Amino acid sequence: MSRTWQVAPGTTTRGANAPRTGEQARRALAVAAVGTVLALVAFTAPLATVGSVTAALGSDVPGRTWILSSMGIGLGAALLTAGTLADDRGRRRVLVGGLVVLAASSLAAALAGGTLVFVLARVGQGIGAAAVIAASLGLVAHWFEPGPARAAASGVWGASVGGGIALGPLVASALDRWASWRDTYVVLAVAALVLAVVARRRLDETRSHERRPLDAWGATLLAVATTGFLAALVEGRSGWGRPEVLVLLGVGAASAAAFVVAERRTSFPMVDPSLFRDGRFVAASAAALATGAGAIGLLSFLPGFLALALGLPPTTSAVLFLAWSGTSVVFALVARRLPAGWSGRAQLAGGLVVVAAGQLALSGITPGSSWARFLPGLLVAGVGSGVLNAALGREAVASVPPGRGGMGSGANNTARYLGSSIGVTVVAVVVAAHAGTGSGVSGLVAGWNVAVWVTAGISLVGAVVVGATSVTDRRRTVADAVADPTH
Repeated sequence: MSRTWQVAPGTTTRGANAPRTGEQARRALAVAAVGTVLALVAFTAPLATVGSVTAALGSDVPGRTWILSSMGIGLGAALLTAGTLADDRGRRRVLVGGLVVLAASSLAAALAGGTLVFVLARVGQGIGAAAVIAASLGLVAHWFEPGPARAAASGVWGASVGGGIALGPLVASALDRWASWRDTYVVLAVAALVLAVVARRRLDETRSHERRPLDAWGATLLAVATTGFLAALVEGRSGWGRPEVLVLLGVGAASAAAFVVAERRTSFPMVDPSLFRDGRFVAASAAALATGAGAIGLLSFLPGFLALALGLPPTTSAVLFLAWSGTSVVFALVARRLPAGWSGRAQLAGGLVVVAAGQLALSGITPGSSWARFLPGLLVAGVGSGVLNAALGREAVASVPPGRGGMGSGANNTARYLGSSIGVTVVAVVVAAHAGTGSGVSGLVAGWNVAVWVTAGISLVGAVVVGATSVTDRRRTVADAVADPTH
């Protein structure tokens, strides 16, 4: 029996006749893009300032690892739930709530006097950013119809991802040099609050035409599973056989298994299990996972590697980092000009191959290499990343039922940030293993070269999986046609 829900005045739903006004669409895209930039600035800011932060907070080596990784835990735990809530309870409401949480946790990070408080604030930033990212892409899906309009809007959203990644280290390193690393988080807090006010006043509320009850049990199990697994990855870098790591892995695995069982039994699952038989959804998820574990995992390690191996100051490393992230902004915007015959999956697979080529160009580094040696690989990887960011934004919402764009965004970005946590851990473990057997910089460089090949391989595997889903779908279509010739 269906349940009728009242819709608040000023609220639009995603139905066949859902209104699309040019002004509202432009406002929604602008807020979505700026919100995503702020979320990614928060995510990447510590890459350039971790030295100053750890010194000010008196952090040890494990504390340094947690400072760099804790926001990813908040993101992974909250993305899918935030996306589902955005579709069912209101995308503007979830976006504004996420911005307020991002502002409050950023202020807490600015005022933190110890490692634990700062790490908890970073987890809070991840939760707030998760709501912003999931709701933002849900807004794009609502206000822009499939076709050229959505392709252009997805390109802008994809560019905002690259823009946030680019700005984070630049802004943080500049403020750290001229003022204090704490000012980065003050600026973030103010910007998030201002955007929350703008969104609350200037955007209409939107939600799915079918409002469903929250799968609270599924949301809890998913949060425990992702938190346990991601925390195990962080703690594991200090030793994989320690009891706490094994306990965290066990909790994560048990909760993940319980989540799968619960989703199969509930009438309103967070993610419909049948989606995992849909080639387009599997392709988008696999590409997001490979993007995180491949390029993002490797290049998140780059600023630290440049400082240790080449002695580059944070500001110089941030500018070099811009070769990848800045290029991705440009190519996310021009991706909509790719030939119309190139399907979303073709763009995902092609983007991953180009990214892998760029990664491989980053191998062969020697202790005497200059910063310019990294430029060609970063530029090529930036081209592929730009195409990927635009295609992932579009495919994340196109591969789920109408009105579930927030859920699609949450699922896709969960895969991306889970992948990035895996990728960073793999790179850190590989580099540490070789650095331990080498002498100083030589061992560190040898580890980097091996890690490049590992992460490039992950990108290529992702491309193969995406391609395989197209082959599987074609075979299924042929089989269905043979089984039922009337269709």
